[in-house]
This record gives sequence, structure tokens and C-alpha cells, in this order.
Amino acid sequence: MTELTLRLQEGDTETTIAVDQDVFTIGRLPECNLYLPFAGVSRNHARILKTAEGMWTIEDLGSKNGTQVNKYLVNCPQQLHHGDVVWLGNVSLVVLLTNPVSESTFTPEYASTSETNEQRTILHNVEQLQQQWIAADSKDGNISNKDKTIARLKDLVDIAKNLCAAASIEEIFSQVQQVVFRYLDSIDRLALLIDVNGCGHLELVNAATRNVSQQKHLPADGSWISRSICQKVFEEKVVIQTGDTHQDERFASEQSILVKGIRSAMAVPLWDENKVVGVLYADANLSSYHWANEGEEELSFFSALANLVASSVQRWLLAEKLKTEEVIRHRLERYHSPAVVQQLISVGASPDGRLAPSESEISILFADLVGFTAISERLTPTAIAQLLNNLFEEMLKEIFTYGGTLDKYIGDCIMAFFGAPEPQLDHADRAVAAAKGMLNRLEHLNANNFWQEPLQLRIAINSGKAVVGDVGSSQRVDYTALGATINLAARMEGVCPPSECVISEATYAMLSQPSDFQEMGDYRFKGIDRLVKVYQTKLQPVSTIISH
Repeated sequence: MTELTLRLQEGDTETTIAVDQDVFTIGRLPECNLYLPFAGVSRNHARILKTAEGMWTIEDLGSKNGTQVNKYLVNCPQQLHHGDVVWLGNVSLVVLLTNPVSESTFTPEYASTSETNEQRTILHNVEQLQQQWIAADSKDGNISNKDKTIARLKDLVDIAKNLCAAASIEEIFSQVQQVVFRYLDSIDRLALLIDVNGCGHLELVNAATRNVSQQKHLPADGSWISRSICQKVFEEKVVIQTGDTHQDERFASEQSILVKGIRSAMAVPLWDENKVVGVLYADANLSSYHWANEGEEELSFFSALANLVASSVQRWLLAEKLKTEEVIRHRLERYHSPAVVQQLISVGASPDGRLAPSESEISILFADLVGFTAISERLTPTAIAQLLNNLFEEMLKEIFTYGGTLDKYIGDCIMAFFGAPEPQLDHADRAVAAAKGMLNRLEHLNANNFWQEPLQLRIAINSGKAVVGDVGSSQRVDYTALGATINLAARMEGVCPPSECVISEATYAMLSQPSDFQEMGDYRFKGIDRLVKVYQTKLQPVSTIISH
């Protein structure tokens, strides 16, 4: 029978804990079998299970900082061996097994031997490295630990100042490049990869080589980078350093690494405790043998630097997001009410502010000024522009009130639709309500001498499927609706009496209160090979009727 004991190191004191249950919990809660009231340990951090075969396994319970065995994260139940070191946050437990089965030939993964030095891979939880480089362990007898720590703190302060002053991603990378190549002689190439759109896809934003003459030979597409290493770092929030990928069993199946000639590599996540925004990656074509001894300190520095870079990158991402939102906002404010604009921005559009065309169920509205040709004959061009600007400003208020979208102004006509870009199940009711509001508003404006003579509108509404989105060239784009539904609405406007609204049979069938409308008759319109039933209603009495 194999018995398990855990050895806990607290300063100079060692405590031995016997695992006397088949299910043994570890965490910061007093009711756990092993109570560890330390920072970095979650309330229910991990548990140890004894299998039917008498073996012991450990699994993480969704802890914040993860559980590691010999510096490797535990993603599923993992068997424990004699001599394993279990990390929970910054707390380590040594596994001691009595009567272990086939343990005599086992060498712990963290052991450093002459055979493993060249292929050593360091994989850490990034939080364990934050302060390690600053709290230096000086090997120079002439330099005290305290002096070296102070010097490194000053360096980090200077680096942080320079990064804070960087306004662009190019400036940020330039600062990182200078620092990395100054401190780390073991690397040849450096890359900054960022999850620009927040979708989990790393994009190469900048790269550099130590040898400036080799910069032009660095593939711009990032094909020289080990994506498998970067993705693991990004997804698992760990740091990776390998001294020789060719002899490292972890990368034996990664043909891309062998093909690319990567011998040594180091990657750290850019993170803010809540979200990883990118990866800082470095590699060398030659094996870095000294990493077996000095690699952890270099990795600690690389990780400390990454923490500073993460803040600058996040600031840049926020600035870019605000720029993009501003572009989108300016584009959309031409068409939508402020509430709809904010909703679209929160959902997100393409980086260039475009909304891709898609099929939608909408109600399209055409509102035309009655007798505009005769009116324009009596006015100067400036007066015509003033009339239309004032009228459109008032009518658009009603369209936006009911969540409508302005398509365009066509001379004296307003074209708007309801039901896109955000779906509206009641788009027909909204369109009719907006039409009522426009006619009522115009009546009140006429009563208050809005213009030198009373004005009238004709409004036509049709409902159905249409393609809605940005259409145009790179120089000019219009957000518009296209299709037969729009063509019919435009034709119907011609049969509408002044100061009234007409709707199609499709719209009539969708209304929650169709009783406001009465049948007007069946009409045949140009380009449409069927009779169309049209409904009309005089929504409000108008004080003065002008013949057309």
C-alpha cells in the first residue's frame, strides 16, 4: 500500500502532513483537509485523490493561480510521483511516497543534470516571476543583493517612464527592443504579438533582430515565430523558455519549430491579472546552453518587462478602440438615433467603421414634400436649401424617436427604414408611428408659421425583405437598403393623397392596430407584375389643403 506525505516549507521550518484520506482537499478555507492561509492560494485550490489501483493523483479546482507539478500547470488529474514538487500560488509541497511503485528510476522534471541541461524547458506561472528579477541573488561578491536590487528597480522605473511616453505601438516596441537587446545577450530576434481585436487571435505587430543588417531578411508575416509556443503562453498565462527545442521532448512533434530552425526560445504573456492582451517572444538560432543555469533570471527579467509593456499596450489598444469608435460614431450618426449608435458601437463593427450588407426584414418609408417643384420655382437656391434643411431636421426627429434609420435624402424626399441594423419585430408599427408623428409635427409647424406657406407631405410604407448595409467604393460608401421592397415603396408614394400615409398589404398584415387604415384599392406599378393592394388613412385633419 502506497502512503502519501506532503512536506511544506515555511521559511526555515518544515512541516510534514500525512494524506490520510482518499479525497484530500487543499485550500485557504479552514474546512479543507490542508489549510493554507497564504496569498496566492484559492479557497478551494486543489484536491488529491487515491485511485482504485492505489496511485495518487492531483487536480486543480479552478483556482485563480493554477496548480503546478514540477513547474507544469495541471489541466487534468495528474499522477503524483515521489519527489514531485506541487506549487499552489507561491506555496510549494514536496510529494513523499512510501513503498512507491516503479519510482526508483524516476527523475523529477525539475532536476538539473548534465544530460538535461541543454534541453531544459522552464515553464512558470507568470505571477511567480514578477518580483524575482528585482529581488536579485547577486553572484558578484563586490555587489550586495541590496545594491543590485536598487539598481534593477531604477532600471525598471526608467523603462516604465519611457514606455509611458510612447504614443504609438511602434514607439512602444522601439523601447522594448532597446531594453531587451541591452540586457539579454542570449537572443537574436524579438517579436511583439497582440490580440488586437480581443478575439483570441495573436497578430504580429512588430519584430526586430539584434543584427540590424539581418532585419531586412526577417519575414514580415511572422513565419519564423513558433506559434505553438506563443499560443500556449497566451491561452494558459504561463511563461516558456527552452534552451534547445531540437532535444526538448515537449517540442518533438512540432515540425514547424524544426523547419524554422528555432533552437532556443522564450515567451511571456502581456497580462493585467484579468486578461492577456499579447505575447512578447524572443528566440535564437543557436542553442543557449547557459540558460540551464542563468535562464530563470533572464526569464524573470523578461517577465517583469512584459508587465510594464502590457500596461502600455493596453493604453494603446484603448486609444485605438476610441479612434475606431469615433470613426464608427461619425458614420452612424448620419443614419441612426444616438441610442442606436451607442448600441451598434457596443456590439462592434468592422475596424473601418463599415457595416457589412445582410438580408433583413424591414419596413421602408418614403416621405415626399408635396408641390416641391412649384415651390422651388418661386425660391432662390439658398432659400430652397434652408427650407429643406429645416424640414428634414424636424422630420428626422420623428424617425429617430421610433428607432428608425435614415437611408438618404433624395431631393425633397426622405427615405428611411425600420428593422435594421438592429432587428425590430415591430418595425411596421414603428414606421407607421413615425409617419403619424411626421404628419402631426408638420401640422403644428404650419400652425406656427414654420414657413411662409403651409407645407404637406405624402408618405408611403412597404414591408418585406431587403439587403441592408454599406455599399460603395473605397472613396465613398453609403449605408442603404436595396431590393424589390424598396422599389415598391417608392412607387406607392406616387398614389398617396397629400397629408396622408399609404401602406402596402404586407405592412397592413403586420400592424398590431390595422383599424387605423382602410382599403384604398388595387394598383399596378411600373416594374411590378402583380396588383398591389394599398391602404390609406387620413391620420390627422390638416388646417389647409393645397392642391398639387
